[in-house]
Amino acid sequence: MIFDYFQNIEFSQPYFLVLLALLPVLIYWYARNNRRRSASVVVSTIAAPGLDSWKATMRHVPFVCRMLCMGFIIAALANPQTKNDEQHTEGEGIDIVLCLDVSGSMTAQDLTPNRLEAAKNVAIDFVNRRATDRIGVVIFSGESFTQCPLTTDHAVVIAAIQNIHNGLLEDGTAIGSGLGTSVDRLRSSKTTSRIVVLLTDGENNGGLIDPKTAKEIAKAFGVKVYTIGVGTEGLAPQPVQTPLGVEMQSVKVSIDEKLLKEIAGETGGKYFRAKDNAGLDSIYSTIDVLEKSKIEINTTTRFTDKFIPFAITAAFFLLAEMLFRYLVFRKFP
Repeated sequence: MIFDYFQNIEFSQPYFLVLLALLPVLIYWYARNNRRRSASVVVSTIAAPGLDSWKATMRHVPFVCRMLCMGFIIAALANPQTKNDEQHTEGEGIDIVLCLDVSGSMTAQDLTPNRLEAAKNVAIDFVNRRATDRIGVVIFSGESFTQCPLTTDHAVVIAAIQNIHNGLLEDGTAIGSGLGTSVDRLRSSKTTSRIVVLLTDGENNGGLIDPKTAKEIAKAFGVKVYTIGVGTEGLAPQPVQTPLGVEMQSVKVSIDEKLLKEIAGETGGKYFRAKDNAGLDSIYSTIDVLEKSKIEINTTTRFTDKFIPFAITAAFFLLAEMLFRYLVFRKFP
C-alpha cells in the first residue's frame, strides 16, 4: 500500500534536490570533528567502569536524525507529486461492415496458412486499429449471413471473426448476396460515413441478389464499398476432398476483377488485389488511412501533491533529535 502511494512520483521543483549535496559535506565535517574530540580525550590506562555504556554507543543518533530530517525537508521542498492524464474523446466514428468470402476456394494455400485464415488475421488487426468505430461482420459463400451486427464492442467482433471457418454456409460465391446483406446492416445507420470492405477470391455464381443490383442499393444508401480480390496469378494449391481422402490439387485462380472494380468505382471506394500476405496486410492499412474517424481527443492533466508524508517524516526525525539531545543526552552542570 505504501509502495502504491509513492508510485510514479515526479518533482515539480527538482532544483531543490541540489541541496542534498550538502548532506555528505555535513557528514564529513561531523566525522572529522568527532575524531578530533576523541583524540583530545586522555584516557586512563585503567578502564573506567561503564565507559562503553549504551549512551556512548548511541551518541551519534541525534546527528543521524538531523541528517534524515534535512533530507526529507529537501524532498518536500522539491514538491513530489503524481500526474494523472484524463482523456475525453469527442467526435463521430465510422460504421464499417467486413464482408468475407468463406467459400471452399478460400482454403487455397497461396497465402499462409490459407486465404481465409490470412483474411481473418488482417481483419482482426484492422478492428484493433479502429478504436472508435462500430464494426460488423458478414460472411458469404452460396448464401450470406450476419456473423456479427454493428457494435463498438470490438472483443465481440474479434471473437466473431475468430469463429469463422469454411463450411458454415452452402458452398458457392454469392457476391451480390454478401454485399446486399452488408448494406442492409448499414441501412439504418445515422453516421455520415458507412463503409463495406468486401473480400472475395472468385466470381459470382449464386445467391438471390445480382451483384450489380446490390451495387445500386449501396449507391442509393450512400455506402462506400472497398473490394479486395484475394489470390495469386495462375494456379493455387488447394485441398480437395476425394474418395481417397483430402488431396492437394492445383486450381485455377479466377477473380472477377471487372465486377469488383465496377462496384468499388461506382460507390466511391477502391479495388485492391492481394496476391500474398504482405499485400493483404498493406491493403487493410491503406483502407485504415483512407477512412479516418473524425475524433478529437482532449487530454486533461491533474497533479496530486505527495509532499505531506515527507514533511511528516521530517518532523518525526526533528522531534527524535530533540528528545535524544535534551532528554537522553542532557548534560547536567
